[in-house]
Amino acid sequence: MRSITLLLLAYLSAGAYAEQAPAVKSAPPPPAFDQSEAVDEPQVTITKQTEQIVEEYRSHGKLYMIKITPKHGKPYYLIDDRGDGKFARQESLDSGLRVPTWIIHKF
Repeated sequence: MRSITLLLLAYLSAGAYAEQAPAVKSAPPPPAFDQSEAVDEPQVTITKQTEQIVEEYRSHGKLYMIKITPKHGKPYYLIDDRGDGKFARQESLDSGLRVPTWIIHKF
C-alpha cells in the first residue's frame, strides 16, 4: 500500500514539475516606423508668390488638388476628380452630393 502511495506521489510531483512555465524570452523590438509607409497623409507643397499662395496636395506622388489663395479675394480649388490630369475649378470643397468614383480595377 505504501509503495502505491509513493508511486502515486512521485507521479503527481513529476507532472507538476513538467507543467511549470518555460522561461520567458524577450520579444524582438518592433520594427522602426518608416515614413514612406504613411499612406494616409498627403504631401503638401506651399509656394508663396507676390499675388497668391499656391498649395499643391499629392498622394503617392500624384497631384490631385491645388488650393490657390489670392492676395485679394476668396481662395479656390483646382481638383483632379478622375485622375487624368485635367483639373476643374471649385469655389469650396463642399460641393454637395458627389457621385462615387471608386476605382475597382485598372487595366
